[in-house]
Amino acid sequence: MRRDRCIAIWNEASTIEPGLHDFVIQATVLIKQLDTLCMHAVTYGQNKISLSAQFKSFKRSYASDTACPILIPIQSQMQVCLPPPPVRFSLSTTAAHVQQHALNADLSSDAAVKLTAMANKQGQLGRTTARKNAQAAATTTATKVQQKTYYDARHQPFPDAVVTILSFDDTIDVLSSLQRPKKIVIRGSDGQAYPFLCKSQDDLRVDSRCLDFCHLFNKCLKKNSETRRRQLNIRTYAVYPINERCGLIEWLPNLCTFRSLVTKFYRQRSSNFSEVSNREIKVYGNSKDKTKEARYNDFLKLLAFHQPAVFHQYFFAAYPDPNRWYITRMNFVRSTAVMSMIGYIMGLGDRHCENILIDTCTGETVHVDFNCLFNKGLTFEIPEKVPFRLTHNIVDGMGTLGVEGVFRKTCEIILHLIRDERELLVSVLKTFIYDPLVEWKSATREEVAIMKKQQIEGGEVVNMKAQTHVRNILERVRGYCTDELTGKRVVLPLSVEGQVDHLIQQATSNELLCQMFIGWAAYL
Repeated sequence: MRRDRCIAIWNEASTIEPGLHDFVIQATVLIKQLDTLCMHAVTYGQNKISLSAQFKSFKRSYASDTACPILIPIQSQMQVCLPPPPVRFSLSTTAAHVQQHALNADLSSDAAVKLTAMANKQGQLGRTTARKNAQAAATTTATKVQQKTYYDARHQPFPDAVVTILSFDDTIDVLSSLQRPKKIVIRGSDGQAYPFLCKSQDDLRVDSRCLDFCHLFNKCLKKNSETRRRQLNIRTYAVYPINERCGLIEWLPNLCTFRSLVTKFYRQRSSNFSEVSNREIKVYGNSKDKTKEARYNDFLKLLAFHQPAVFHQYFFAAYPDPNRWYITRMNFVRSTAVMSMIGYIMGLGDRHCENILIDTCTGETVHVDFNCLFNKGLTFEIPEKVPFRLTHNIVDGMGTLGVEGVFRKTCEIILHLIRDERELLVSVLKTFIYDPLVEWKSATREEVAIMKKQQIEGGEVVNMKAQTHVRNILERVRGYCTDELTGKRVVLPLSVEGQVDHLIQQATSNELLCQMFIGWAAYL
């Protein structure tokens, strides 16, 4: 039914706009070509492929007159810019007030002049009306002052100068990770290069939904005075799923994985770091059948002798200027605190060293791979019991105070904001109840049968697992926590300060970190 309705809408739109039909055809062809490119199997050891040689039918150039302009899907072009607040004034409003309001609203000079002239005219009418009302005040009551609202009709929600696809570079880089993703470069109509990552064997629809939630929370951060003064935000990027198995990810420049930055300084400490580290980590990893006390002792021995905290050296080496060092380290601490609280509320897991990136220019942390949501990490064979990643190296990068000071205060501010905006944020997360694309898509046959019985009017399916996850999110927002060491749940809700303190203790507990999966690298 929905498919037929969508086709009917497109057909009706094509009759209204003749060029829309050709645009849809060309965009569909491009999507199919990108799907083929993403799913193309690459032989082992092959680091580069040629677009013209491997994909002869791929249309590389869109510079002809017959080609429809297709927007490059970068985040800056897809975000909606909200209009400035409307200008309201009554008959008694003065021109000075209107000019000041126009300046505060960042209106153009022409609009400000028009509003000033209207205010002067209204002011003259207002004075005449005031004299008449004064004469009739003895017999009649004062009438209400009429107010008018003026909007800027010239506001554009999207950028005026959009960048469209001009061509694709012939050389494609193949990354060495497990799924062998491919890095393509799109040339824009402005002459700039826009790299994207073609990722296969992964459902990016959940990542896209989570980044939409982060983008919404960024708007909340801009509205709040405390977060705006500290310039708190979440680094987001564009994710566009082609289908349930592949998609495009916007390539952000100047990013390095947390593992690569830390291991660089370990190698500087010891020339045979790799051999010693691998041997000790293998001994620690083989201790999964040992008792908790034995694993705890092995973990402390690994940290003390082979994996000490070294991340503070990165900021000293990369930013020798004191002002730059202070700003980048502050950005690192604050961005880590923001994503720690957001990740805790959403139940974000799988925060290993490759999923946390560091911007080498600003020091901010950037998180990728949002597939492990709603405390899915607790269902793993080796459950993830820490609320977020706060290992000794991350704490070491925060400076002498560690988690005290800036990190703790930022966490408290973010959690206060989440509680204040809980209705807005939870309303977005509640859409997961009717979304069959997230983690409960692999339900059993019995669960699917129950879901079909609970199908409501309109085709939506109410999933019991989804309702449980949303209920858990609400409890975390209200301050209910669970002590993972004892497995006991806090009976009464904690205050913001108490909840932040509880989470920091859980995240830095060596007794919990030693129980993490070896690939999570709690020793880094």
